[in-house]
Amino acid sequence: MQDTDTNIGFKPLYAQVKDQLIRRLVDGTWQPGTNIPSEQDLARELKVSQGTVRKALDAMTAESLLVRQQGRGTFVAEPEDSRILFQFFRLSSDKRTDDKGFPESRLLCWSQEPATAQEAEALAISPDDTVWRIERVRMIAGRSILAETITIPSAIYPGFGELSEIPNNIYRLYSTRWGITIAKADEKLKAILCDARDSAELGCGVGEPLLLITRIARDLEGNAVELRSSRCLTDAMHYKVSLP
Repeated sequence: MQDTDTNIGFKPLYAQVKDQLIRRLVDGTWQPGTNIPSEQDLARELKVSQGTVRKALDAMTAESLLVRQQGRGTFVAEPEDSRILFQFFRLSSDKRTDDKGFPESRLLCWSQEPATAQEAEALAISPDDTVWRIERVRMIAGRSILAETITIPSAIYPGFGELSEIPNNIYRLYSTRWGITIAKADEKLKAILCDARDSAELGCGVGEPLLLITRIARDLEGNAVELRSSRCLTDAMHYKVSLP
């Protein structure tokens, strides 16, 4: 690889290096928890400067694909890593003194059904395809704060129906059982009114305001692998995000 800033497609060299390194995550060459080679070794292997490799690794670290550990090196992030968990959980308590806790889950039901038109469009699947639909309630400090519907394509999660249970950290399940790493997500926020079902699960009145968070989660190659609808109580919580 020629060590120049751009190629004919005007893609920065560090981005080309990043693409090559992400491919190692996709094909399983670098497994979660793996201590990856040093910047010097990667630069020598890829025939680019150490600075170019560092920039690629910085970008992957910023996307929580890698984790740097002082004095130990750089590792492939694992789904249970707290930075990964909170990258995709944006609700925080209004009380600054409260510790931010990752929510526990109470599973309501799960079933395989034909995809709705909305699900098929969001997940880029055929309207004739089936999906697994998971309903659960999430809690912090014992209080129910959101009702959640998770939809995943049956075709890319073979054997999902054979599971005896669905763990709280479902992204770790995707990674360990199917090799699917959630790398990024697109979210939309909307104010809605609570319906009768969510009222019963969240312990609030019908018609009370909720925050609807609709998320499409994507794997390392940008494919949509999960659609999630979260209806959140915000009387004591808020949605928090840091912008560049």
